Amino acid sequence: MDMLSHISLSVSDLKRSSEFYDAVLGILGYPRVYTGDTAAGWGDAQGNEKFAIKKRVHQAHPPSRGFHLAFHAKTQSDVHAFFEAGLKYGGKDNGQPGPRPEYGPRYYAAFLIDPDGYEIEVKLFV
Repeated sequence: MDMLSHISLSVSDLKRSSEFYDAVLGILGYPRVYTGDTAAGWGDAQGNEKFAIKKRVHQAHPPSRGFHLAFHAKTQSDVHAFFEAGLKYGGKDNGQPGPRPEYGPRYYAAFLIDPDGYEIEVKLFV
């Protein structure tokens, strides 16, 4: 059993954030599993929600620096595609794709800031 059921973030613009997360999470094989008037969620192929966004605020207030969400990638190409899609859909560069020896000899990752300012990472061990 997974340690966490799911995590959700407040967003300021549900449509914009949904498009961003459709793009980046779709690359990793996580489809959108539900859409509502004030929320959207992504998860596994069986429809189990793992990540959600909720329109609850006019301006999001991400946690302090150091908090971030990390998503698993299957290949280095996925890391690059996630990063590029994130930039295309309103994310900001927070660390180009590449090896991260400071985190371990096999750590390969990229870092983005999503449209509301949340720090996200995509990673794999090579």
